Amino acid sequence: MKSLLLLIFINATFISQAQKPKRILLNNGLVHIGNGEIVNNAVIGIEGKKILFVKNALTYTLRKKEWDTIIDLNNQHVYPGFVAPNSTLGLTEIESVRATNDFQEVGGLNPHIRALIAYNMDSKIIPTVRCNGVLLTQICPRGGKITGTSSIMHLGGWNWEDAAVKIDDGIHVNWPEVMSGNSWGNKAKKKNETYGESKNELGLFFEKAKVYAENVSRQDLDLRFNAMKEIFSGNKRVYFHANHIQQLLDIIEFSKKHGIKHSVIIGGYDSYLITERLRDANIAIMLPRLHSLPSAEDDPIDLPYRLPYLLQEGGVKFCLQNEGDMEAMNARNLPFLAGTAGSYGLSDEQALRSISLSACEILGIEKDFGSIEVGKHATLFVSKGNALNMMTNDVSLILMDGEFYQTQNHQSDLYEKYKKKFGL
Repeated sequence: MKSLLLLIFINATFISQAQKPKRILLNNGLVHIGNGEIVNNAVIGIEGKKILFVKNALTYTLRKKEWDTIIDLNNQHVYPGFVAPNSTLGLTEIESVRATNDFQEVGGLNPHIRALIAYNMDSKIIPTVRCNGVLLTQICPRGGKITGTSSIMHLGGWNWEDAAVKIDDGIHVNWPEVMSGNSWGNKAKKKNETYGESKNELGLFFEKAKVYAENVSRQDLDLRFNAMKEIFSGNKRVYFHANHIQQLLDIIEFSKKHGIKHSVIIGGYDSYLITERLRDANIAIMLPRLHSLPSAEDDPIDLPYRLPYLLQEGGVKFCLQNEGDMEAMNARNLPFLAGTAGSYGLSDEQALRSISLSACEILGIEKDFGSIEVGKHATLFVSKGNALNMMTNDVSLILMDGEFYQTQNHQSDLYEKYKKKFGL
């Protein structure tokens, strides 16, 4: 909390989580709303968990007695909490130690498996991610054809019950691969001969689940089909993991055929080729990790970086995510993925939206999170510089639901320890 000491100018010189002030005023900040707007010299009023107002300081008359805590931000940047969708953050600690990995179950069709109850708030990784401005995550199971049910969590609290923002928000489906192998070098991709069979198996499972959902008077309980019921009423999303254009086209048809009201594609590498079809079907895309090589040898080298711009131009709703090697620890790099998107076609505020409000809209939590607006939860952070730039992201204050959290973690503690030891 050292970074706060110079900022507070009334009532106290230190804020701890235990104090939990009821009325907080953040004064003189450069506020990035999250919806594309910026408010210079802004003042933000917070009461309890909610944001009361966001105003230009010139239009606001300060009455110190009305506030428990007033913090002068000295024109630092204020951002809504960033969102890390499709992540194993909190479900894994050390990838090479099997006992610390709790994101996969045996079996191929597991919609009833819930990532929620495996979320570990004592993870050492979570504070390192939080200190880069990532304050929300969608924790997702892995493995099998239907991997299970995800939930949306805060990166704060004592346990998963405290951290839960939206419980069981959607089912995750690994769509069958059209091709096998890769197209790099001399290894040409081969057609997957079982693609049609695997697709039909998924279709049959969804048909049975729909019949089960429509038969409200049934007495027998099937945990797998019971977990699917809210898909057809529109209360749960279906997240299809797929990249190839044929997969994407088949998912569009599959969603229409089975009456899935909210479909989201995770990956969608080839989505830029069919933006009109995706837009008309109202299917959103969680793009693959931007800091990656192209999938095909003849793709432009910068294609992964330009995917956000191409979808923006095509009118497709999208956000960024970070699935891949070491994805839990690398969730802290999410702001810098957005920074890359901002260097390849998007404006800075459009790039910011891709990891804040757009992500919340796709996840269905935009009424409470994703932007710094009246009535939303006070889940935000302050950075001394541009938070999308690795060189200037320097978080000095964190608020989640109106509560202060430390801006240090064990890595920064070790840095200070050995810096002092060696006199640096």
